[in-house]
Amino acid sequence: MKDLMPILSTLRRHRIAAGLIVLEVALSCGIVTNALHLIQTRIEALNADSGMAESEIAVLTLRGSKPQLPERTASIVAEDLARVRAVPGVKAATVANQIVYGNNSNNSGASLEPDNKGVRINASQYAADEQLIPTFGLKLVEGRNFTTDEILDSFQAFSVADPKIPQLIVNKVMAERLFPGQSAVGKTIYLFGSSPSTIIGVVETLTHTQLHRARSDGRGAAMILPLRGGGSYVIRAEPGKLDAQIKAVTAVLEEGDKGRVVTQARSLTEMRSAFYAQDRAMAWLMGGVCVALLLVTAMGIVGLASFWVQQRTRMIGTRRALGATESQILRYFQLENLLLTTTGILIGLVGAWALSQLLMQSYELPRLPWLYLLAGALTLWVLGQLAVWVPARRAARLSAVAALRS
Repeated sequence: MKDLMPILSTLRRHRIAAGLIVLEVALSCGIVTNALHLIQTRIEALNADSGMAESEIAVLTLRGSKPQLPERTASIVAEDLARVRAVPGVKAATVANQIVYGNNSNNSGASLEPDNKGVRINASQYAADEQLIPTFGLKLVEGRNFTTDEILDSFQAFSVADPKIPQLIVNKVMAERLFPGQSAVGKTIYLFGSSPSTIIGVVETLTHTQLHRARSDGRGAAMILPLRGGGSYVIRAEPGKLDAQIKAVTAVLEEGDKGRVVTQARSLTEMRSAFYAQDRAMAWLMGGVCVALLLVTAMGIVGLASFWVQQRTRMIGTRRALGATESQILRYFQLENLLLTTTGILIGLVGAWALSQLLMQSYELPRLPWLYLLAGALTLWVLGQLAVWVPARRAARLSAVAALRS
């Protein structure tokens, strides 16, 4: 209290300068805590598990010189896959209507009652033959995979008003959402109307093609329909041989029909890198903003402390002449800085919470954890003390005679 009253008296005489430091600390606290939270969400997205053997998978897209009849698509795909699977080094191959990190997204609803009645959730809809699970490298945790006889022609299946899909496989998220606490295998659900579909298997992880949409609110649900039709060719190769297998499969597909061209052939790791390019850029940008704000805040504290040391040189000399030690002078400036930063932090924490609420409502971001508020406060407290140390140390080392002569 002996040091506190002179500090408060001095701050009242320098309201503008003190207010600017408080405002600077408050802005840094509010922005940095939310920026760190955004960085963490981006890092979590970058590390999201697709559940697939990504390093062994490649996706090939074809373009034909002449259009094929829709009713011929399934047979053409079957012939292509027979040739591709015969290529040495290809562990599995399929044609899927969509794949993670791709540009397309197919979704449909699933209900426990016919005609869209009762509990209904939206799920990502994959369509492929029995080779999708081994090609993607998915883990079947319950039930079984499709058999060859259960694969349907997608054109014929959807050529009627009420498509009949007798069997399907779902992911764990969808199974738990539809049948919490129960086994989903053998249960009946309805997809497109009044025709029932039986769940024959459950895979551990199968995500939405846009992983940022796979949230706990049900959009992480996904299912596999036993349909053979159009889509991208997906291959899984022996580890370390993917590049060679991409070239070999490309040649096989183009030789099968001289009018077709493989327009794009990429490994899934390349697709993942491109998919998350914006997230990486955002994380670096937010990191740069945090560093810049903290540097500006530290420079402001150093500048203000240095200015006040010059303004109070005679006061320092008087206190030294009256017996004040170096540690007491140092403590005086550190306590003064602690008061300013604490005030700014308290205002900044309120602002950080308000900004977090705005981001939650506008961009569906998760709530700002209180640990980020604590980390932001501690960071600014430490930063404030480090920033004021040099000018405070310089003030503490002033001799009484030199200070009084200035």
